[in-house]
Amino acid sequence: MSASASSRILLSWKDLSVSVPSTQGGPPRSLLQNVSGYAEPGSLLAIMGPSGCGKSTLLNALAGRLGSATIDSGEILVNGRRQRLSYGNAAYVMQDDALIGTLTTYETLAYSAHLQLPDTMTAVEKEQRVQDAIREMGLQECADTPVGSWYIKGLSGGQKRRLTIAIETLKKRALLFLDEPTSGLDSAAALHVTKRLLTLAESGRTLLVSIHQPSSEIFQLFHYLCLLSSGQTVYFGERYKAQEFFDLGGFPCPAYRNPADHFLWVINSDFDTEAEDGEQGSKGISNKSKSLIKAYIGSDIRKEMIAKIRHATEKEGDIITKDDGDKVSAMKQTFYLTARSFTNMRRDIAYYWFRLFIYTMLSICVGTIYYKVGHSYDAIQARAGMFIFVTAFLTFMGVASFPSFIEDMKIFTRERLNGHYGATVFVVANFLSAFPFVLLLAIIPGTILYEMGGLHPGFDHYICFIITLIATLSVEESLLAAISAVAPDFLTGMIAGCGVMGIYLLNGGFFRLIRDLPNPVWRYPLSYMSFHTWTSRAFYNNDFLGLVFDNNVPGGPPLTGEEILKYRFDMYIDYSKWWPVFVLVCMAFTYRVMFLLLIKLREMLPSLIMSMRATRKMVDRASSGRFVVPHDIEENEVEMQK
Repeated sequence: MSASASSRILLSWKDLSVSVPSTQGGPPRSLLQNVSGYAEPGSLLAIMGPSGCGKSTLLNALAGRLGSATIDSGEILVNGRRQRLSYGNAAYVMQDDALIGTLTTYETLAYSAHLQLPDTMTAVEKEQRVQDAIREMGLQECADTPVGSWYIKGLSGGQKRRLTIAIETLKKRALLFLDEPTSGLDSAAALHVTKRLLTLAESGRTLLVSIHQPSSEIFQLFHYLCLLSSGQTVYFGERYKAQEFFDLGGFPCPAYRNPADHFLWVINSDFDTEAEDGEQGSKGISNKSKSLIKAYIGSDIRKEMIAKIRHATEKEGDIITKDDGDKVSAMKQTFYLTARSFTNMRRDIAYYWFRLFIYTMLSICVGTIYYKVGHSYDAIQARAGMFIFVTAFLTFMGVASFPSFIEDMKIFTRERLNGHYGATVFVVANFLSAFPFVLLLAIIPGTILYEMGGLHPGFDHYICFIITLIATLSVEESLLAAISAVAPDFLTGMIAGCGVMGIYLLNGGFFRLIRDLPNPVWRYPLSYMSFHTWTSRAFYNNDFLGLVFDNNVPGGPPLTGEEILKYRFDMYIDYSKWWPVFVLVCMAFTYRVMFLLLIKLREMLPSLIMSMRATRKMVDRASSGRFVVPHDIEENEVEMQK
């Protein structure tokens, strides 16, 4: 199936430079310097160079995935027109394989097909697309094998790499970026995968591949070659002309040597210690690379590249657009994403099942300690101790699930950047898939505690207790989800989650009554922001109201639950016991909305920073009275030759 004429993409870039601020306050550190080139339909472009030369940076810059701290300049043209690629415009295969470990190879591709492939395709067509991807990537023997995790023996590293590539080839986008697609593969698998990529390219698609050290067989499959050294272009042109270029530059490739190995050996400056090569060049570029860069600037190969870019600019084509009529509906995406997440949680022992086991065991222990607590004067404090355990410990243990939250965010980030589904779908599906397990975590331990502790009799009181616990766990899950949206790793997230939980618990009315908390911070607003405050109020009101307890004074009148709540625990009894439950539900909803907004903010941050930088440049130019005309490529030659 070849790409249609309207979907054929010529990607070109002119004078592309990327730098990052120095960590020591010096000038920005350059990652790419005035790099130019193109990738045309039906071609496979290989970006090569030693480690740290800027291969991944170039791919990220072209795909619109540079970090917010980077500073970039230059032009990126899609069919001769300026365009910044964004979500869903192109497919991107990253170096890291972010996959769900509990799903099999087939399930991973099947769910991905339902999330990506449009509603206009039938279920049979989607199934055929999945089977084609499995066959083309040589995954038939491991189709029913789990991807694998810390407790599941699954796919090998090479199989995971092929599965990641297969996911991004399902939709057959016209533009595909691959960052080190052969890493972790043996020579046979690497050659097979590269041949598959060549087939995709020859069908009319545009492929850009960064690759570190290809074999001679793989090297012969590339149409175009881009060689980078310390962020500068050593060679860009047709692959078969590269050897002649190095020969003319004074570095001929010996007979029977892999040209790719020879090129990397020549331009690698990390180990350039030979005396005859002279001293290390400036900015970490060896004298070999400097001479080749100078030769390339004046070569006919570069002039052909410039002419190609100019021709594309003069003959503008269509930009990449998202076809809104050719996508999966949000409702179907939510359904399949919920089903996938639920399957993962159901199979992941550490996600909820181990927590449920620990919750159940601890509930039995606490129920034994407070067994049939009764209505004596000492039972007042005993009941309060039970509620402290339920409110504090059961929610605090939820932090242990943070690694799973971070893994979900990694998978979402990869799939979101490739346009599989939106942030709203992810947030809704994440809640729906987790809610059944929240019910289990609340109902089973809660029932054990309620019955063994002999709390307020009556089915309505039992239901209120369980619903309060469900709402509390939902708030905790939503809060941790919001923290995971900004946490860089699970350790940082766990520390942040424990810190927030500790602050909330401190203001929950257990260790000091709300009325005794210092103002203005601890009582207002933190005690009202703490979900522990509202959970304790719901538990206390549900249990104490309507009960009578013995007085500690011999012969004194019995103590009513109303008196205990009002004068001992500083609880409001003028409103319904369901009011705190309603507040907890609102908190859970608020944290979920915050989760969505934080994801959106993280997505928008790079664009906002770029807009601010562009605005600052315009202001600086206007204030200085200078009008800068966009320069062409040749204007950099004199400076580069220097």
